[in-house]
Amino acid sequence: MATSDDPWMPQACTLPTAAQPLRVAEFDELFATAVRGQRRLSPTVLRWELDPAAESAARDLTERESSCCSFFAFTLATATGQLLLDVRVPPAYVDVLDGLAARAEPAG
Repeated sequence: MATSDDPWMPQACTLPTAAQPLRVAEFDELFATAVRGQRRLSPTVLRWELDPAAESAARDLTERESSCCSFFAFTLATATGQLLLDVRVPPAYVDVLDGLAARAEPAG
């Protein structure tokens, strides 16, 4: 289901192969600069707590990702001064969500 280099990027993705490393780099930038925490709400739902200043970038990136990987459902919300980004996938794509969660984990 996933490409060999990026287990969270499934073959169902319609983003051209040449553009996939650029998208991975965009997510890596978001993870490095904006993710303040992550929590698994269920096997199919991951929640990131983001720096509120990253809302525009997160919204743009998730909208573009949804257009090439339509199985992702991204929901942005604010709560008590935090920006929350929920990532939901169908059960068939839990391994993709697992890979995305692992990639977002801070380097030890």
